[in-house]
Amino acid sequence: MMKQRSIWNSHLAGAVLGLVLLFTFVLTGHGLGASGAPTAIAAVASNIVAPATTQANGYLGWMVQGGSDPLNGWIVWEVLGVLLGALAAAWWSGRLRVRVEGPPRMTSVGRLALALFAGLLSGFGARVSAGCTSGLGLSGSATLATAGFVFLIGFFVIGALTATLTRGMWK
Repeated sequence: MMKQRSIWNSHLAGAVLGLVLLFTFVLTGHGLGASGAPTAIAAVASNIVAPATTQANGYLGWMVQGGSDPLNGWIVWEVLGVLLGALAAAWWSGRLRVRVEGPPRMTSVGRLALALFAGLLSGFGARVSAGCTSGLGLSGSATLATAGFVFLIGFFVIGALTATLTRGMWK
């Protein structure tokens, strides 16, 4: 087993993330994001199963019309890079393991069900608000967009409320 290395200081990690965001704006003209990647994958999958219906759909149609392939979009490649980078960092730090994290009072199946529900709810919220924590929160706030700040305030308020409501599950 590989020896565990210490994790980064949170202030240093935040500063590096800020620099990555700045360089992303300078080099590509847009910020960071993630929630558009699952939507692109859904558009491609839907177009394979029901092309006419997908192309007529107001939400997914524009992504696949004219033979366009949304998997070639920057956001899909960014999310793939984040996934590979996270795997590499976990391996390098000696923390790469398959495990189910969550409240100790829940079974693994319960934890997975809770994670699925929370993920679906977060994904729905990201699509409704037109951005996820990285896209709307980080990139939106970095450009001083009102929506970015409104999103972050809501994100932290809901997070604090959820933590308060679920505190008993973690004892």
